[in-house]
Amino acid sequence: MDSDRPSSPPGPAFDALVALIARLRAPGGCPWDREQTHASLKPMLVEEAYEVLEAIDEGDDAELAGELGDLLLQVVFHSQIADEEKRFSIADVVARVSEKMVRRHPHVFADDKASTSGEVLRSWEAIKAAENKEAGRADASMLDSVSKGVPAVMEAFQMTTKVSRVGFEWPDAAGALAKLEEEVRELKEALAAGRATDARVGEEVGDLFFAAVNVARMLGHDPESALKGANRKFRRRFRHVEDRLREGGRKPADASLGEMDALWDEAKEREK
Repeated sequence: MDSDRPSSPPGPAFDALVALIARLRAPGGCPWDREQTHASLKPMLVEEAYEVLEAIDEGDDAELAGELGDLLLQVVFHSQIADEEKRFSIADVVARVSEKMVRRHPHVFADDKASTSGEVLRSWEAIKAAENKEAGRADASMLDSVSKGVPAVMEAFQMTTKVSRVGFEWPDAAGALAKLEEEVRELKEALAAGRATDARVGEEVGDLFFAAVNVARMLGHDPESALKGANRKFRRRFRHVEDRLREGGRKPADASLGEMDALWDEAKEREK
């Protein structure tokens, strides 16, 4: 995208998008858009969020702008559905998030002091606790705000991130790595004591994943992005295995594990 192009105020463009969705949902608009509900749009909301993440990983500004637009479309669409039912409007959505951001940044909009991001995050959690108390949820857990519906890797990352803000944390990454090694040992013990399909083995596998997520977080890496990178690498290397076998008129099912391992190592060498 053109980095020298001056940014324009979002107001007119945003208003036009809101009006566009309202038009699509109105009588005489698009039959498909008029049929949609909050529930029917759920898969698309998740899909658009993941496509934003993919665009970020690829470092493509034009693609990112497009995918953020698709995600914004979902927000406006859900708000329009609610507006038609006299529940809330897009203006309410914008106002609520703006009010929340002001309330949770007293070091910017009030007289509180916070010179580091750690202090900001501790203050954020304290403000959320006060909000829960005011709303009659004094016994709420700070983990209640982590959705149980998000993918498991993201849930583990968010939970460990939150508790780290109040000091429930390893002193350094070495402690998290030691815990990961401990979980590997416990998985081996569970396998030695029973079958791979036993419930205890499954539990230890889960503990191993959780510990690995915590290691990634403590090393400053988003585990979802790290795993996505590993997935892309696996795709790329296995594609090399397939291509090399195809040159000889063969498929992976026709090759031995030793042959495929050798081609895999060849792919690794080519990437160095």
